[in-house]
Amino acid sequence: MPEIERARSASWTLRTRTLHFGKLPELMGIVNVTPDSFSDGGHFFSPQLAIDQALRLEDEGATILDIGGESTRPYSQSVSVDEELRRVLPVIEGLTSRVHAAISIDTSKATVAAAAISLGAEIINDISGLQADPAMCETASTTGAAVCAMHMQGTPQTMQDHPSYVDVVVEVIDFLKRRDNSLCSLGIDPQKICLDPGIGFGKTHQHNLLLIAACRQFHQLGRPILIGHSRKGFIGKLIGDKGADRTAGTLGISIALALSRIQILRVHNVRATRDALDCFSAAAPEYF
Repeated sequence: MPEIERARSASWTLRTRTLHFGKLPELMGIVNVTPDSFSDGGHFFSPQLAIDQALRLEDEGATILDIGGESTRPYSQSVSVDEELRRVLPVIEGLTSRVHAAISIDTSKATVAAAAISLGAEIINDISGLQADPAMCETASTTGAAVCAMHMQGTPQTMQDHPSYVDVVVEVIDFLKRRDNSLCSLGIDPQKICLDPGIGFGKTHQHNLLLIAACRQFHQLGRPILIGHSRKGFIGKLIGDKGADRTAGTLGISIALALSRIQILRVHNVRATRDALDCFSAAAPEYF
């Protein structure tokens, strides 16, 4: 454990600033400007609703706002570059002068990433690990944006058909290590790389639990680790009711991730997460 703690990354260099990590995770608030995302599709589909939600999330404690214009839920359909731009650019433009939180663009398209960065986005959050678009690495390198590279087995259209691993923890760590090396070799500053094991992306219920239970091991990669577990299907299975509200389950996983010293949690409900983490750390400081 001491070796892992020493490897744990203490900061993440963004395009124009640096995030310094403390004892509790930073919170990335989710803003889905989509009609079909798995949890909140259609809730913030208009630019003004999305802007209002982002402002609310920052007020609740989000230090990163992740703006996405394409659903990546299982079996979702991709959208055109023009449609994705139409959805996200007015939101980013409406936020950059009003928020202190860093803006992240959740996309696998280099054209969308470049346009978002030109309006003030700091981070490219790419579920494909910057592999889906051949121009994405160059976009990240030339703009100086930070990147979050995720592991996914398959694509959103195929990833939940038959997820299969011999050892999911070893294989995901190995992929992220190789991807990190590739990104560095392609000119991306190592201090700008964050890694995400991709909970729910080409994983079964058991795979997700194994990754979360072992997530302290991801610190050996020497990069900030982001976990996106919020409201996902494995939580519904854990609580025994797929249709139930998953807020309490998400909070339970969030506390477990905080105990594993994960640096960034990507969540829908920022206020509840922040309150739960603050109260837990105050009541049990020996864990932090």
